[in-house]
Amino acid sequence: MSNENLPEFAFGGLHHVQLAIPPGAEDLCRQFWGDVMGMTELEKPPVLAARGGCWFRGGGLEVHLGVEQDFGPARKAHPGILVRDLRALAERLEECDHEVTWDDDFPGHDRFYAFDKLGNRLEFLEPKSAS
Repeated sequence: MSNENLPEFAFGGLHHVQLAIPPGAEDLCRQFWGDVMGMTELEKPPVLAARGGCWFRGGGLEVHLGVEQDFGPARKAHPGILVRDLRALAERLEECDHEVTWDDDFPGHDRFYAFDKLGNRLEFLEPKSAS
């Protein structure tokens, strides 16, 4: 493959992931993303705050939760979130009554799936230690 047609731009990582929530579900999001996951709620810009929803940040990750009138939880589509100390996160989720489903089918990583309080699927993964 030739380098002559490479674009001038470069990707720098994700700024945030967005998940849909139903109208009025902000408090459930605060319970999950704030209380359970330990993320900090961000103040949304006023023009965006008027639309509802909420934003959270923790460990370099931002999760934006946006109101969708005809909400249906994402049961297949999901963010894949890298975690340091995956087992500790799994224990935290289980302590807070969130089921964790381990899956060893992703080469080089430990991972599990869980769902937020609204039924959105989430994948958490950590590279396996080099032994």
